[in-house]
Amino acid sequence: MSGAITISCACAGRDQARTIANALVDRRLAACVQLSAVESVYRWEGETQRDDEVLLTAKTLSRRYDAVASCIRELHSYAVPEILAQPIVAAGLDYLAWLEDEVG
Repeated sequence: MSGAITISCACAGRDQARTIANALVDRRLAACVQLSAVESVYRWEGETQRDDEVLLTAKTLSRRYDAVASCIRELHSYAVPEILAQPIVAAGLDYLAWLEDEVG
């Protein structure tokens, strides 16, 4: 496969998510970033929390992970932002070529 990955990151709100998404695309660290409203339930500091968040899904290449993670940390408000990478195990060759062209 090509080394194509998605990176997901939950954000505190739409404004923060848009700021991070724009930075990732403008800096050519991601070819595309999708924003989706989600409800998260998690433990933080010994308490169960529930928050409405915006989940970013960035399409990029594995060799860009460190730069993407650095950009997210720079712009994110959370003390411990979620930055999870998943391999893209199958995709169209034309899509992969576009992805490579955008973030190469």
